[in-house]
Amino acid sequence: MKFVIQRVTHASVTVEEKIIGSIDKGFLVLIGICNDDTEDTADKMIKKTAGLRIFDDENGKTNLSLNDVGGELLLVSQFTLYADCKKGYRPSFINAGSPDHANKLYEYIINEFKKLEFKVETGKFGADMKVDLLNDGPFTILLDSNEL
Repeated sequence: MKFVIQRVTHASVTVEEKIIGSIDKGFLVLIGICNDDTEDTADKMIKKTAGLRIFDDENGKTNLSLNDVGGELLLVSQFTLYADCKKGYRPSFINAGSPDHANKLYEYIINEFKKLEFKVETGKFGADMKVDLLNDGPFTILLDSNEL
């Protein structure tokens, strides 16, 4: 599982010219899922994301978590995080999870973050989405479950 976490001042997702998810200060999280991923994998990624201390404290040090700053989450499924570009110039997505498996885990992740009482907004699984954001920093972190 891969999460690309971007600290944002605001972010939104548009589908068919309609904003379907929008947040203020918080994390835009692009979520890539492969067939080997499980709920246990998701739990580790959720715990790490929720605990990341990448917001500035009163001294300007990145020492505060999403919860500490009342941050919000925009969760967007992103199968292209599993692009394989080793051969040629057209990426292969064979390593991405099957749509049924990926959607099931994506919904699980959404529900688990909601249980942590964050404001959670989402994209639409499988849709053509336009993502708008203002990256704060810029601050972007790649979490890979194989490295946790």
